[in-house]
Amino acid sequence: MLVASDRHPVGRGLGLMRSGRRHRLVFAVGLLSAVLALVWALVAGDMPISLGEVFAALGGGEGMTAAIIRELRLPRAVAAFVSGGLLATAGALMQVLLRNPLADPYILGISGGAAVGALLGMTLGVAALAVDALAFGGALTAMLLVFGLAHGDGSWTQTRLLLTGVIVAAGCGAAVSLMLALAPDTRVMSMLFWMMGDASAAARPWPAALVLVVAVAAVQPFARDLNVLARGELSARALGVQVQRLRMALYVLASLLTATAVTLVGSVGFVGLIIPHLVRLVLGNDQRVLIPAAALAGGTLLTLADTAARTVIAPQQLPVGVLTALIGVPVFLFLLARHPR
Repeated sequence: MLVASDRHPVGRGLGLMRSGRRHRLVFAVGLLSAVLALVWALVAGDMPISLGEVFAALGGGEGMTAAIIRELRLPRAVAAFVSGGLLATAGALMQVLLRNPLADPYILGISGGAAVGALLGMTLGVAALAVDALAFGGALTAMLLVFGLAHGDGSWTQTRLLLTGVIVAAGCGAAVSLMLALAPDTRVMSMLFWMMGDASAAARPWPAALVLVVAVAAVQPFARDLNVLARGELSARALGVQVQRLRMALYVLASLLTATAVTLVGSVGFVGLIIPHLVRLVLGNDQRVLIPAAALAGGTLLTLADTAARTVIAPQQLPVGVLTALIGVPVFLFLLARHPR
């Protein structure tokens, strides 16, 4: 009598089929959650708008309601969704790259470097495109600094990388404090609010959305290499993976994603740290599935958080970074308690 087990080809085939159905179901739920989050972002606010008015505005309707939807709420909702996806994708890539669940653009100082570059551009009053370029340069410089210093005698350790990242993040924080102290009084409040996360000024989220789509699509051909790299550098080299080239590509890509998110909505923490963990618990560690799912979940979370930030105590608005921290801290502590090793 033939028994299907995981060791038998029939058992493996059935397991793959069940896994594929589960992945499709999770993605369907994720897409529905993302759509509902975006719809809530469009209807909620100081001026309640019905779902019919939203569809009419998106279909080309005229009037004040249509202007509020198309010019204010839609760009902000898209900016929040895209930034969450960018941060979650960057966090997932870095956790694979470093084989460390604590790897995150904020913990390793990359977002701090992007913030230094962006605030420097704001202080100097340069154009928005120059601010984006400075943010990318700051993120890339911080990443190269972290990995260059952590390399030491030629070997990397998780502890050395994390300690170096913490120190670089502290240095970036000091630079940010200095720029805030020297900035004109008319700009300090807006810079402070931006530092805590603010999607209200994101009027052009579409280039960032293109960056997210291209990045997720570009990673897919290398997802198998990432799966091998997650098992260790020696295993990856033995199986023919170009480790150094792959690492450099991931360095640049993570910097680009982080810089884009920081320039779009400011400093928003815990998304890149928590979302990959939660997605990994549900879908496993296959990067072909994990990375697009993390982008979808990160975008949904930040959209919900931004909508809550502008409606909880309306007409006043909260920095979205405060809400993500309030969500991320207990979730991370729960994960630590559940997996003490």
